[in-house]
Amino acid sequence: MDVIPAIDLLEGHCVRLYQGDYDRSQVFSDNPADVAKQWVDEGATRLHIVDLDGAKAGKVVNLGAIEAIAHAVSVPIEIGGGLRDRTSVQQVFNLGIQWAILGTIAVEQPQLVQELCEEFPEQIIIGIDARNGRVATRGWLETSEVLATQLAVQMQELGAAAIIYTDIHRDGTLTGPNLEALRELAAAISIPIIASGGVSSVTDLLSLLALEPQGVTGVIVGRALYTGDILLKEALRAIGPGRIQDIPPNLGFSTFA
Repeated sequence: MDVIPAIDLLEGHCVRLYQGDYDRSQVFSDNPADVAKQWVDEGATRLHIVDLDGAKAGKVVNLGAIEAIAHAVSVPIEIGGGLRDRTSVQQVFNLGIQWAILGTIAVEQPQLVQELCEEFPEQIIIGIDARNGRVATRGWLETSEVLATQLAVQMQELGAAAIIYTDIHRDGTLTGPNLEALRELAAAISIPIIASGGVSSVTDLLSLLALEPQGVTGVIVGRALYTGDILLKEALRAIGPGRIQDIPPNLGFSTFA
């Protein structure tokens, strides 16, 4: 399972929000590119970026910070926040970003999502941010009547490469992932699911590992990495490639040990 460090950008800084509340942000670094390099140096093979200003503005805002991150590391990057038209999507792809995460337009302009999936196959990920099972849009400032599972099924049919599922009530709270919601989502679709929100410990990561056979292939970790509650190297050893439980035990006669 992929462990994907999150870098949330607000006014050029690397921050974390509490339950998506812009007024409850905590700055962790003034240099997001240095943060990106740190996570890659510790073993990250993929990064997750959110342009929080862009999510509110409806267009890419932190372009300079995004470009600096893209130039600083060589691992694949996924980015979301404010990607609501083709120009914005092309703009981030031009920087070398591998995946564009679409959220608001998945609800408001599904036809555009289909067109983008056809133009950029395997590069469009749908971010489903749910509040009490219903999809939130426009930087989590609005909640629609659309059910998360309903939207996921529709987006799979339109050609989405994967779904990132975030439980807003757990995001930034370190209270653990919503396993029941993830299990329900995994039962409804066959494309990969990346879990997000609430991960607070290696124990939480191991609980998600049980959902890997159902299609939960990755997990985004934010605040817990920045507070030190989770060390990235330990997380990778727990659920990443070559994880602890995949290493044959040394019984004194093993040819692998």
